[in-house]
Amino acid sequence: MSYLDNIRTFVRVYELGSMSAAGRDLRISPAVTSARISQLEEKLGVRLFQRTTRSLTATEQGQAFYGGACEVLEAVDAAEAKVVNITDQPRGSLYVAVPLGIGKRLIAPLIPGFLEEYPDVQVRLRLTDRTVDLTTEGLDLAFFMGQPTDSNLRMRKIADVERVLCAAPDYIAARGHPQNGTALIADGHECLNLRFPGATEFQWRLMTPDGPKKFQVAGRYECDDGDVLTNWALAGCGVTLKPVFEVADHIAAGRLVVVADETPPTPVQLACLFTHRRNQDPKTRLFMDYVISRIAPIVRAAD
Repeated sequence: MSYLDNIRTFVRVYELGSMSAAGRDLRISPAVTSARISQLEEKLGVRLFQRTTRSLTATEQGQAFYGGACEVLEAVDAAEAKVVNITDQPRGSLYVAVPLGIGKRLIAPLIPGFLEEYPDVQVRLRLTDRTVDLTTEGLDLAFFMGQPTDSNLRMRKIADVERVLCAAPDYIAARGHPQNGTALIADGHECLNLRFPGATEFQWRLMTPDGPKKFQVAGRYECDDGDVLTNWALAGCGVTLKPVFEVADHIAAGRLVVVADETPPTPVQLACLFTHRRNQDPKTRLFMDYVISRIAPIVRAAD
C-alpha cells in the first residue's frame, strides 16, 4: 500500500469519524482501512486514533497530523489538476451532496452521461436534505436551496426556484380550501413541515400584498425527508410547501391542488457551494457546468 493511500485513508477516517464509514466511502474493506491506519501509525511512531468497541477519537497527534495531511493531499490534487488541464482528462473521485428531491429527480439521472463523457472520474453522490459541512465531511461541492451559512465558501447561483403550497383533494374536501397564509393559521390547517436537528420553529415565507412575510405554521407531521412530506400530502394529511418541479406532475394529474394562491411562497435560491481550494479543480468545474446547464431551465422560477 502506498504512503499516499494511507494518508488519504487517514483523512477520511478523521473526517467521517469511523473506520467503516471511511472504508465504504473509499470503496475498500474495513480490514484494508484498518491496515492502512496501522501502517501509517507504525511509520510515524505514534497512535493517531484512540479506538474502543464503540467509538473512535483522534489523539492529539492525530489532530496535529490532520492539517499537514490535508496540505499534502491538496498539493497532490493541485499537481494533478495542472496535468489534467494540459491533457484535458479529469480523473479522481468527486464528492457531491444534493438535497433529496433535486438529487433523485434531476441530478442523479445526469451522472451516467457525465461519467460516460469523463470515464476517469468517479462521482460519490450523497442525497440529504440536512445542511452539510463541506470541510469536515470531505465534500467537493454541495447543491442547496436557501441562503448559505458559511461565508468562507465559494457560491455559484443556479436559479431562483418557484415554489407552491398544495394539498390533496381529499384534504381540501375535509378541511376547506385556504385562500392565503392568514387562513392557513386562523383555520388551524395541518402544515407538513421539513424539520432538521436544531430547528425550533417553522416559518413559511409567503408573498402578501404588502410584500414578503413570514408565517409561523404548525402541524403534527414533520420529517427531514422532503419526499416523505410529498407522500403525506398525497395521502391527504395536510398542506405542504414544495418546489414546483417536484410536484408539477401531481398537480397536472389532479392528485394535488394549489392552495393559498393569494399569498404564494417566495422563490428560493438554488446554488452550489464549493471550497476555495477546489475552485481550480477541473472535474469540479466540469461537473458544475454539466449539471447546471441542464437543470437551470427546469427549476428556474417564472419571470
